[in-house]
Amino acid sequence: MNIIRTINLRKIYRVGVERIHALRGANIEIEQNDFVAIMGSSGSGKSTLMNIIGCLDQPTDGRYFLANRDVSRMSAAELAKVRNQQIGFVFQSFELLPRMTALRNVEMPLLYTRGGWGSRRRKAKAALERVGLGNRMTHRPNQLSGGQKQRVAIARAILNNPSILLADEPTGNLDSATSRDIMQLFQQLHAEGQTIIVVTHEDDIAKYCHRIIRLTDGQVSSDVRTKNPIPRPAAA
Repeated sequence: MNIIRTINLRKIYRVGVERIHALRGANIEIEQNDFVAIMGSSGSGKSTLMNIIGCLDQPTDGRYFLANRDVSRMSAAELAKVRNQQIGFVFQSFELLPRMTALRNVEMPLLYTRGGWGSRRRKAKAALERVGLGNRMTHRPNQLSGGQKQRVAIARAILNNPSILLADEPTGNLDSATSRDIMQLFQQLHAEGQTIIVVTHEDDIAKYCHRIIRLTDGQVSSDVRTKNPIPRPAAA
């Protein structure tokens, strides 16, 4: 079943009198439990496409269907609910609050939802344990390594069991060994049924994904299934 479908997406930014065409008719379909890398050079439109898929931006023209719902017909309140509950975001810069513990950072998406303190705390603890940080819950970001910070960010992203996990250059600030650990965590989440979209410019990272979509000048230039993705490590 398609969870994401875009039809002739176009995005034009105006900078003074100049019109910048970020997307020029992008058509993609992503199925539930797909594991996709979106690649392209700087200016290819991959970040713009991710922002539209994540309901952070709207196309100038074209249509976007999320779980068969036309996003253009959603109200502001519905879009906010989608961003909070249906889509999890992971960013290159982690986006953690420095004065809060890992546990408090993960709890943040639940602060304005129904449910008591105890329920929020249990969900946040479960998310941190799921990413292997059960023993780092009381640590603040400055007490964590880069890989641990990204695991906290991933725990926060999966807190509400979103339909889609969007990761924008998730290994951009990490060394190669730590990048491998993070991609293996994504493999684990994918094996558990999570739909994952990774925006990256690194071929070594894309090799973990099962499908690679390449953008060129705002259009899909190739869309191929990975013949031999890097295998998921055997369970210990």
